[in-house]
Amino acid sequence: MRAFGYTEYGGPEVMHHLEMEDPMPGEGQVLIRLAAAGVNPADIKVRSGLRRDRIEVRFPMPMGREAAGEVLDVGPGVTGFRPGDAVFGSTAAGTGAFAEQVLLSAAGSALRPDAVSAEQAASLPVSVCTAFDALDELDLPDGATLLVLGAGGGVGTAACGLARDRGLTVLGVASESKRRIVEELGACHVVKGDGWSERVRAEAPDGVDGVIDTVGGETLREAAGLLRVGGEEGESGQGAGRRRGERGQSGPNRSRVLPLRSVADYELARELGGAPVSRRRTTAVYSQVAELVAAGHFTPVVSTAYPFSEAAEAVAAVESGCPVGNVVVAG
Repeated sequence: MRAFGYTEYGGPEVMHHLEMEDPMPGEGQVLIRLAAAGVNPADIKVRSGLRRDRIEVRFPMPMGREAAGEVLDVGPGVTGFRPGDAVFGSTAAGTGAFAEQVLLSAAGSALRPDAVSAEQAASLPVSVCTAFDALDELDLPDGATLLVLGAGGGVGTAACGLARDRGLTVLGVASESKRRIVEELGACHVVKGDGWSERVRAEAPDGVDGVIDTVGGETLREAAGLLRVGGEEGESGQGAGRRRGERGQSGPNRSRVLPLRSVADYELARELGGAPVSRRRTTAVYSQVAELVAAGHFTPVVSTAYPFSEAAEAVAAVESGCPVGNVVVAG
């Protein structure tokens, strides 16, 4: 079968179109014919070797960790899925998504509603469900103010849209070029760059109730100072934790980070008094989010769907850090 991936850790130069044997589903696995695969910054970290201590890689390794398609076969012990079903989900351990046939984890897969396109479904497991998990952990009340840093990316756009659906007031920090999409999602756009925190303070003089930060570094540190007393901070990533405190103490109230720029942000989040978000890669959560999309509560932002022959260009677009919303590769 055709695939696109790498045979060693490294930069863009290690990626190639590959010919691989057709996979067979093992216990707890679902084999699909690829319709679309999501492209995420985390994929680039896996390829570079930065996640080798946490994510299993078996060379040759296709890129990607989320996919949508049609079920071809299921492995032993799998129930709830059968050949012909339209599904989406997370790839099985040690496998990738940029291939004609993809192995999904049955425990991390869900049926795709007819009202949700394959391209939209392929963006759900990583970016959209990360935002969903972050919002669930923050558990802010209706009318609370949420600050989203990196509001124009995959997780950021999802956080803005899902938060507005929950009745939150959203301030989204992003570049001027992403103003339109941030505002279309119902958020107040705040231009990133020097002085961004002062611009946030002008919109929310009393501070914000929660933060979802997808940028990390000093941006995260500065965001912590914007939390009002009794507010909560959240970042998207791995792990879990909650702490309450007051501004000016050793840390804000709660934190979870999706460190798109540095793995050191996990430590910084904890240093600031918070913690990375706890991801739930389950059929139940994926189904719940898909139903929100199907019912029109939120529409995932998919800016570009690249043909499989242009998989390298799709990865390069994400690696540049400039895409709006999500990027997918069509099967």
